[in-house]
Amino acid sequence: MALFFDAEWFDARLGERGLSRAVMAAAAGLSEADLALVFKDQREVSAAEVAAFAELLGASAAEAASRAGISTPGPGADDAAARIAALERRVAALEAELARLRGS
Repeated sequence: MALFFDAEWFDARLGERGLSRAVMAAAAGLSEADLALVFKDQREVSAAEVAAFAELLGASAAEAASRAGISTPGPGADDAAARIAALERRVAALEAELARLRGS
């Protein structure tokens, strides 16, 4: 559940980049009406929308999530990539051990 949406921060970042809310809505795949609800804190944002906001505004996903009022942002792309790499290493080790056991 969103705690609050920091519309002032988002508007300031848009202004710094010479962008409008319409551009922000398009970047996130939202209608302008849906984005207006987000800015009024009447609609929660998804992780994909937060990522689009962050990229558009040149902010980190964690910063954008925090400013969007998301209390517990999900893992960033780097965290996910590291988790996937660790899982791939574990699978490879398990496959190697299975092949060794089958060869015995």
